[in-house]
Amino acid sequence: MIGVLANTATIIIGSIIGLLIKKGLPERLSKAMTTATALAVVYIGISGMMSGQNTLVLVLSMVTGGIIGTLLNLDAHLENLGNTIEARFKSDNSNAKIAEGFISATLLFCVGAMTIVGALQSGLSHNHEMQFTKAILDFVSSIVLASALGWGVMLSAVSVFAIQGSIVLLAQALTPLLSDYVIGEMTCAGSVLIFMLALNMLGVTKIKLMNFVPAIFMPILLCMIIPL
Repeated sequence: MIGVLANTATIIIGSIIGLLIKKGLPERLSKAMTTATALAVVYIGISGMMSGQNTLVLVLSMVTGGIIGTLLNLDAHLENLGNTIEARFKSDNSNAKIAEGFISATLLFCVGAMTIVGALQSGLSHNHEMQFTKAILDFVSSIVLASALGWGVMLSAVSVFAIQGSIVLLAQALTPLLSDYVIGEMTCAGSVLIFMLALNMLGVTKIKLMNFVPAIFMPILLCMIIPL
């Protein structure tokens, strides 16, 4: 849970800084911080890919996972959810402003490849590196969001702790059922998504990442089928 606690703390600290700044960060400074973090995410993604031992498992995981996610249209559903919630709370009312900050930050911090992969790695192999990287990303984002949307952003730290903590605990419960081989393949597939995320952050691509999230879990099935 160390990574979850670190992520929660950075959101709280970042929100406080954002509230103190009020007018927001200069765009060029914000862009520089985001770019630097994205380059670090590239390294994390490439390093994680080395966990895989079977290229066939990775290829099939990405293809089948991508097909499932695309057929379910996960990315569009998530975007529609965000738009619906934003429209529901869009108002000049101060309470609505707080709710908007809370919900916007929760969607940003809790939904995505790094949230799932980082929490799974933390629970399955006690590797908190990806969660620490996400904590830095969320730190930068919380400063920007809090300066614009107020202290509702800070409340999203509760959501981060609850959601990521639940994934970590669930992963720990599943550890006895998963071999090191399967965990390595799951990490490899998840790290490909992390690399894709970094490319999106750098503006190189516009990949619909949520459509590929099922690929993270495909090795559980494929590692049983392929040997047969």
